[in-house]
Amino acid sequence: MSPAKRYARKQAQIITRRRLHAKERHERQQRQAQRDIEALHQALHDVGLPDNLVTEIEGRLRAQKRLLGKIFGLMFPTLFGCDSADELPRTRGWDKNLPSRMLGALPKRSWLKRLRKLGQDVLASLWRHIESMSDATRSRWQWTWVLDDSVFRKYGGPLELVGNWWSGQYKRVVTGIDGVLLLVVIGDGKLVIPVDFAVRRPNPKGPGRRCRTKLGWVQVMLDESLATLRRRGLALPAPMVVADSWFSDSKLMAHVAGLYQGTLLVQGKNSYTFYLEDGRKVKGADLVHDDTAWPWCQSLHAPDCRYARLRAKSPTYGAVTVLIVDKPSEDRLYLLCFATPAPSHALIAVVDAASLD
Repeated sequence: MSPAKRYARKQAQIITRRRLHAKERHERQQRQAQRDIEALHQALHDVGLPDNLVTEIEGRLRAQKRLLGKIFGLMFPTLFGCDSADELPRTRGWDKNLPSRMLGALPKRSWLKRLRKLGQDVLASLWRHIESMSDATRSRWQWTWVLDDSVFRKYGGPLELVGNWWSGQYKRVVTGIDGVLLLVVIGDGKLVIPVDFAVRRPNPKGPGRRCRTKLGWVQVMLDESLATLRRRGLALPAPMVVADSWFSDSKLMAHVAGLYQGTLLVQGKNSYTFYLEDGRKVKGADLVHDDTAWPWCQSLHAPDCRYARLRAKSPTYGAVTVLIVDKPSEDRLYLLCFATPAPSHALIAVVDAASLD
């Protein structure tokens, strides 16, 4: 066989193999989406909600514009069982360029108000149903407040909301729309309710004005959401807030602990410094990479998971609780919060529900 024919046959085989892989990936994503839908229905059934409450929530969800769901689906594709926004058009048939075109034409805050009202209505309906139940039942359906941020990449013509932002996914500065999302995860993570969303403006009006930081946004969003729910008569317990290392700020931790007597649990960084009870000085990288220096315990709720709980002092945070989590199929990480008496299995459970790692 001549080299030209051999090369042509090889390229044809590559194209055929690529098509087969794309078809298998598409079928796998469809199966995952179907499992997510079934898990959501099962979660609503496990809560024991009455039929009229489920009908009310479904009616509110259907009343919202489909565009709002597409916007959040493309900004946070993991909520829909996809790894990236490019997979959503193949799995659900969405036009990935439609939300970015429509964002410039929408009123500034009307669709954000729709999201807030929808999330608050759903949370209020759920809480009024379970508030009269026993403490054991409510503990199984604990509310975990989750903070997340994402950069929705924008291609083509510029929009007012498009700017240059650092993206943790791409590990560099990219052009896109930067958003901050506040979620409430109920139970073990099968029921996720968006509560608030903020789009950071790259060029605020006025001379010398700067864009509000992510930490400023999440504090305002959390305060307004909790205040609104309390004005509706909801006697909520102290909030458990989970976030990644971007939100590991001592002032934000102190705000949650001081104003709400709650806990902000974040993923620690390798550069953090801690002083342990025995006098040792360790870095965050030592907690992740050293395997013999920690008092490991086997988790009773997750047999394949082990953890080590440490009490330490930080020059930035003061007295803290450090929880090192090691799972066989995942990278080791450590969690950080102000000193708390909460049991370790409860902290690991809320992190697993929020999928922080």
